[in-house]
Amino acid sequence: MNAMTEPTHFERLSNQHLDALEEETIFILREVAAAFERPALLFSGGKDSLVMLKCAEKAFGVGRIPYPLLMIDTGHNFHEVTDFRDFRAKELGAELIVRSVEDSMARGTVRLAHPGESRNVHQSVTLLEAIDEFRFDALIGGARRDEEKARAKERIFSHRDSFGQWQPKAQRPELWTLFNTRLQPGEHFRVFPISNWTELDVWQYIEREKIALPSLYYTHKRDVVERKGLLVPVTDLTPAKDGEKIESRDVRFRTVGDITCTCPVESLAATAADIVIETLAADVSERGATRMDDKTSEASMEKRKKDGYF
Repeated sequence: MNAMTEPTHFERLSNQHLDALEEETIFILREVAAAFERPALLFSGGKDSLVMLKCAEKAFGVGRIPYPLLMIDTGHNFHEVTDFRDFRAKELGAELIVRSVEDSMARGTVRLAHPGESRNVHQSVTLLEAIDEFRFDALIGGARRDEEKARAKERIFSHRDSFGQWQPKAQRPELWTLFNTRLQPGEHFRVFPISNWTELDVWQYIEREKIALPSLYYTHKRDVVERKGLLVPVTDLTPAKDGEKIESRDVRFRTVGDITCTCPVESLAATAADIVIETLAADVSERGATRMDDKTSEASMEKRKKDGYF
């Protein structure tokens, strides 16, 4: 290896750090397969679930992931993400289960206050219905502790009671990587294998592993309006309001979710390496910078999680 390709000291340290995170994630994914009868991996097609899926591929091999992928679809997801979700599941030979909030609305278990209400918070109902339908005893999610305060309270193996509710004060400690997997009938666990990763770790891993992502994660032109400190995408679901000025800007999404509550950030980052540099300079969390529904106390993440949210 010549001097031009010799890794720097920083790159060696970075790779050691990513190797340790990857090893922990693979261990947890295998632990779930060994400890539970009917687990599923929550898969949205977003960057965190794609990183987790890459680790699952390394843990078990293509076509050998021992649990299905589960997607709760609000019906208002970006088509670039759902198309990529379907492509990646097929590429891995994994079983993909999709359950829709619209089906819950048809059953009457979800009722919107008005037609324009965000369906994001109502995913909890559809998720709990899917758990009951398939009798899942563990759901593997891509949440990270650095995202926001409520998620920082989660254990890696996070217990849910028979109503699907999370009680933060009732979680057992996880000392020396000894995980709690004891369940009573009707209960389940939410398992978060990338809890200890940060947004920067995720992007460094995406760059290193050359993980393909939906195009929304990279710079593109989009019509937006400025609203309450956020760039709101102008769509049929999120039209501009009277007096708002529509502008075409270079943006990318740091996180992707329901169109009605997910905002891009201004960016020219066209590669994962570009985003690593941007992330190093970021002073606002990805949810704080991009999610309209996290701005109000009524829709706080902790309340949602207690009600069964991801």
